This record gives sequence, C-alpha cells and structure tokens, in this order.
Amino acid sequence: MKLNLKKPLVIFDLETTGLDLVKDRVIQLSYIKVYPDGREVRGNELINPEKHIDPIITQLTGISDNDVKDKPTFKQLAAKLNEVFTGADIAGFNSNHFDVPLLAEEFLRAGIDFDFSKSRLIDAQTIFHKMERRNLAAAYKFYCGRKMEDDFEAHRADQDTEATYRVLMGELDKYAPGANEDPEKVLENDMQALADFSKQNDNVDFAGRIVWAEVNGKRTEVFNFGKHKGLPVADVLRMDPGYYSWILGGDFTYNTKQVLTRIRLREANK
Repeated sequence: MKLNLKKPLVIFDLETTGLDLVKDRVIQLSYIKVYPDGREVRGNELINPEKHIDPIITQLTGISDNDVKDKPTFKQLAAKLNEVFTGADIAGFNSNHFDVPLLAEEFLRAGIDFDFSKSRLIDAQTIFHKMERRNLAAAYKFYCGRKMEDDFEAHRADQDTEATYRVLMGELDKYAPGANEDPEKVLENDMQALADFSKQNDNVDFAGRIVWAEVNGKRTEVFNFGKHKGLPVADVLRMDPGYYSWILGGDFTYNTKQVLTRIRLREANK
C-alpha cells in the first residue's frame, strides 16, 4: 500500500549509549524519508557520542567506541539532520516515548530549536500495541509474514528502520477500511489519523513533567511532579518565579526547559 501523504514522512530509529534522556547520546541514526510522490531517500549515520559506549550497548548494537571515534558528532550533523526532518511528519517504533524525545535533546544541545509541534508524530509501536500488543519482532512476523531474524540483524538502527517501515505499511494494509470484519480495527491511510492514534498521553513536554489538564473548564498546562504538581504552570510562574530558575538549573531535559520557557514568554507577553 502506498502511503497517503500530503507532506514528507521521515521514518527513523536511533541507537544510543543508554536510555537516559538527559545523560545518554545517539550513536546511530537511520531514516527513510518518503515523499508524497512515492520517492524514498535513505540515510544512515554513525555518530560519535563523545562518551564511552558501555560494552553492554556494544553487545546489543555491534557499535563500539572504535566504530565511532572518527565519526562526526551530532552537533556536526545537526544542520543536515534538521533539513531532513523539517517540514515532515515523523514516524518510528516506540518513537514517541524515546527516539523523538532524545532527538529533541540532541537538537537542543546542538543549538537547534526544532519545533516538533509542527510535525505529526506517528508511532508504529503504539499502533501495534493498541491493535495486537507485542514487540517489533512479533509485529514484523504478524504483519510481514516472516521472522525478523531471517531478514535483519538485531539492534541496528538501519535494520530496525527498514523493519518499521514494512510494519507500518503492513498495518495500513491489514487495517484498511473493509479489510476485516472488526469495526474497531480500522486505520485510515492518513498521517493526521495515524498521529492521533499514536498519541498515548497529554504530555506538553516529552518527559511528561508538564501535562495538559482541565482546570476550571479550560485546557491548561499543569506541572506533573514536585511540590506544584497539579497546579497551572502559568500560576506557578507568577506566584513562585524562583521555581523557573530552579528547573533551568536542575537535572531536567532541555526539552522540558524549552517548553517551560515558551510558556513563561507567552505569559509575559499577555
């Protein structure tokens, strides 16, 4: 099935030094950029994380310190990657929970204020879990009819990206209108519908430190942690301005700090 695109879609995957959004770094980024006319452009970058790669990560990914020591850093690749992702919707497998938030951190560390709110975020894992509730290997077997280990190497971003692309296409085929008898298992071949279906929470920032909530009948950003949990961010910034400085100086993600700063500027300009 051909994707029904109004603008490009970037399917991507990361391999990283770990799972900490603040401390860990990207060591491989792979993508497939699909254009509305069906054209596909692939990219695969090994990246120097400027920190030691733990042997456990090397065992999982096959990527060692030696493999990346002469590769460009993310900062050196940031402008190029910004061009790839700008103006496109974004898809991946578990991407809304990990890959997109970590990519946001890497962009901000490189001095690029990438606005992910302009991209529809489509997570093939969320679609799969809502429909079948398994992992990428099971998804590949289920939707593509083959064992993933027969077609790909495990824990390689370029391999997982290819598999994710095929899974997403298989999902659209399986859940196309009229393709099965279950009315609850229907997916429209539309990027907005897929992004809406991929969404699992009301996070304002990727880490979920600030969330959307109904306050006095109005949808409002509220803190989701600490002493001000449940209180509107705008009210806290007004009543306790030192809290903003504390967060900016604390061990929070750059994206959380970015979102908080945008809210602060918005409120100051009212």
